[in-house]
Amino acid sequence: MSNSTVIDVQNLAHSYGSRAALKGLSFSVQRGEIFGLLGPNGSGKTTAFRVLSTLIPLQAGRASLEGFDLAAQAPDVRRAIGVVFQSPSLDKKLTALENLRHQGHLYGLSGATLKTRIDELLERVKLADRAHEALEKFSGGMRRRVELAKALLHRPKILILDEPSTGLDPGARLDLWQYLQQLARDEGVTSLLTTHYMEEAARCDRLLILNQGESVALGSPDALRQEIGAEIITIHAREPQALATELRANFGVEPLLLDGQLRIEHKDARELLLKLAAALGTRIESIALSRPTLDDVFIKRTGHRFWAEGEAPTNGNGSNGKKTSTSMPTRRSA
Repeated sequence: MSNSTVIDVQNLAHSYGSRAALKGLSFSVQRGEIFGLLGPNGSGKTTAFRVLSTLIPLQAGRASLEGFDLAAQAPDVRRAIGVVFQSPSLDKKLTALENLRHQGHLYGLSGATLKTRIDELLERVKLADRAHEALEKFSGGMRRRVELAKALLHRPKILILDEPSTGLDPGARLDLWQYLQQLARDEGVTSLLTTHYMEEAARCDRLLILNQGESVALGSPDALRQEIGAEIITIHAREPQALATELRANFGVEPLLLDGQLRIEHKDARELLLKLAAALGTRIESIALSRPTLDDVFIKRTGHRFWAEGEAPTNGNGSNGKKTSTSMPTRRSA
């Protein structure tokens, strides 16, 4: 492990009975990075979170965090990391200050040292004026800020977060990301987070994309999108199978039939789109052009969409995080 590598994972595997949740994950995270584990439900990202945060024991493979071996030095790992759970871990009947004080006691902090640290963190998360209010009066975004303060009380250099923006409105989400970026920039804090939101994953420095317990892609969001090397044409048609055969024969392209739509990656996609629209006319319902997205990366690596139709989660503002595109409906005869 190099001096700048703070998380090193090799061949991590985990099973629940006969079901393999993780199948040999390997990756490393550098100091100050925001590193995302992106995957749909059931991809294994939460299992990875549980293993690396010491909630469940390591079964196979090896991992080290801040130089501590996860299997042999779990107590040292716990002292080195701060953990933010997807489900709230706060007592709503207690005040923000009381929640943080009790957490500090768990880490052996007390007296003036603990008071100073609590004051410092509440000021940083912009809740100093609400320190003595019960959390049941706080919004979801404010509670998430208290969760972050709680995870940072003992000054860890690694934050491990499970779906940290779940349930947050867009403004609270933005605040969360600005704070993680500030921690990385000002204090060198490394964040390892799980997410199933494409637009959230795009904010990470690097991503590991998971599917059914396996790694399907690793790299920066920009680098992963650039791997596609082409724009995407999507065609809705009444007889997609027959149309796919015709496109192969007459246009020399290899469309992928996905969820009843034809999908074509092509380096001259704009020119091809105009040719297809002119040639196919009313035989197609619509034709659309879009730039590559992380969903396209997932499709290219797995052959299926990140989320099945109608399954995608909303992202807090009613959107499901799907890509936008320029659509060209075809003319219909009267």
